Amino acid sequence: MKLILMGAPGAGKGTQAEILSEKLGIPTISTGNILRAAVKAGTPVGLKAKALIEAGSLVSDDIIIGILQERLQHDDCAKGYILDGVPRTLAQANAIKDAGIHIDAVIDIDVPDEVISQRMTGRRTCPDCGGTFHVLYNPPKTEGVCDHCGARLTIRKDDTPETVNHRLEVYHRETEPLLKFYDDLGLLVKIDGTQDPEHTSASILSKLEAI
Repeated sequence: MKLILMGAPGAGKGTQAEILSEKLGIPTISTGNILRAAVKAGTPVGLKAKALIEAGSLVSDDIIIGILQERLQHDDCAKGYILDGVPRTLAQANAIKDAGIHIDAVIDIDVPDEVISQRMTGRRTCPDCGGTFHVLYNPPKTEGVCDHCGARLTIRKDDTPETVNHRLEVYHRETEPLLKFYDDLGLLVKIDGTQDPEHTSASILSKLEAI
């Protein structure tokens, strides 16, 4: 299967990518990871990306797609792949289509904003040992204190209400239009992401069996 995994930040894409990769025996292709790998390997497109990064410029869509095409030539992608983090915009979606990169299905893990906000703003992290907790789903034994080392738990900047709201706004503005794009192509598969991870992955696999 050649899949794109979509959903708002905090919808559980990373968790589902891991589960699906293992169950389907196909790699997860993350934009950030392949960009870093291409730069490190010094591939032709990687060298272009390196020059832009060192100049403090954004890496353009054509370079992102070029690096993606390079990565999809690897042997581990022969049976399929899961794209996570790309495309992010309609321009990238069109570029992927124009490049002839085949997609069997686009999985949209659908989670309401209020649930996303609850999930992300409830996270607590230990600055000393790196332990992670959640005020609702995995609370520490003593409120605000790490179970492992006794340090005071903190809220990461990424998990503040302001940051979460901003990330959701960006998602709705830039990435959500892709859902209609792929729905029009008959590729969109909507999944209820408010379930626990095991039921979410079971729902995805059930839908994929029908494709």
